[in-house]
Amino acid sequence: MAGHMPRVVAARRWLCRGRVPPWLGEVSPEELLRNATVEEAADEEQEVSRRERRAPEEGSVLLFPGQGSQRVGMGKELLGCPAARELFRVAERVLGYDLLDLCLSGPPAQLDRTVHSQPAVFVCSLAAVEKLHQQQPAVIENCVAAAGFSIGEYAALVFAGAMEYAEALYAVKVRAEAMQEASEAVPSGMLSVIGRRNSDYVSACVEASQHCKSVGIEDPVCEVSNYLFPDGRVIAGHLQALEFLQQNAKKYSFARAKMLPVSGAFHTRLMESAVGPLSEALELISIQKPLVPVYSNVTSQRYMQPKQIKNLLAKQLISPVKWEQTMHAMYERRKGVGFPFTYEVGPGGQLGMMLQKCNVKAWKFYKTVDFFEDEETEET
Repeated sequence: MAGHMPRVVAARRWLCRGRVPPWLGEVSPEELLRNATVEEAADEEQEVSRRERRAPEEGSVLLFPGQGSQRVGMGKELLGCPAARELFRVAERVLGYDLLDLCLSGPPAQLDRTVHSQPAVFVCSLAAVEKLHQQQPAVIENCVAAAGFSIGEYAALVFAGAMEYAEALYAVKVRAEAMQEASEAVPSGMLSVIGRRNSDYVSACVEASQHCKSVGIEDPVCEVSNYLFPDGRVIAGHLQALEFLQQNAKKYSFARAKMLPVSGAFHTRLMESAVGPLSEALELISIQKPLVPVYSNVTSQRYMQPKQIKNLLAKQLISPVKWEQTMHAMYERRKGVGFPFTYEVGPGGQLGMMLQKCNVKAWKFYKTVDFFEDEETEET
């Protein structure tokens, strides 16, 4: 078993290149997954057992970024990998437009729209996995855990064999369109906050909501939507609430309060209208138990069964992303036990910064995958 990945593991993990869901058209038999034999199923069980016995420092962890990490030009350095190019070809068929051209050439205003940025980050992240597999196959074969930030969670689940690439991309497309529509319905946004030890986020949100009521908003929303790292939060809700918090940042001991360049209050109940369309899309998708542990944004714990994945992916839209808690859960270990190498597979590099603030010892083994033509791979 050592030194190679069983065929059934490879079949489920390696993204089902070229497979398109039945409701999107016919495909050739070569594009379909082969049914695993009894012998291959046994190989899979042995592989899981071997992974569990591996010393932590011999393994790897993959982190998948979320919306906001996109940038025009992303993916240039991935195109030398044929498997990565294939992912973009499939994406064009599923999405109905040339995603690769949008990633490489923009314009930025179009790439930054929720309806485009979410599929772009998803596909580019999995293309980065393919490049990493081409260059360092042992990193993929020895992966012991994966997590993704918001839309990145879908990429993590595809990597782990829980979802097929084209089917997951279809769900991402529906998710992005529904979230775009929800964000356009109400003037809302997200505020990045760096706090201090005495910062009171709960009181801040309550008072901001009261301010909204005083200006005529009947059911105001203002709540923490992302737990990034110690003293790092994103607060989302009605624009009037966020403007109030910016103006009163000193009162709440915020060291910084900056509006994010997004059009909606993601991961709050203002995204409720997007839950239905996404849930319907997820019902059309075959979901299996991940072959590699994947951590949920909603609970910060491992997914244990397929039904849980469907439920929590829908709930994720209106629940805060518990990234700080996830990092603590993923890297928790006894004193003296080593850390795995961590690879951020996607654009941006923000997850590395967050890891450094959550666990500096784990961050010392962090790397990124080369993503832009004018940048070198970041290593520490």
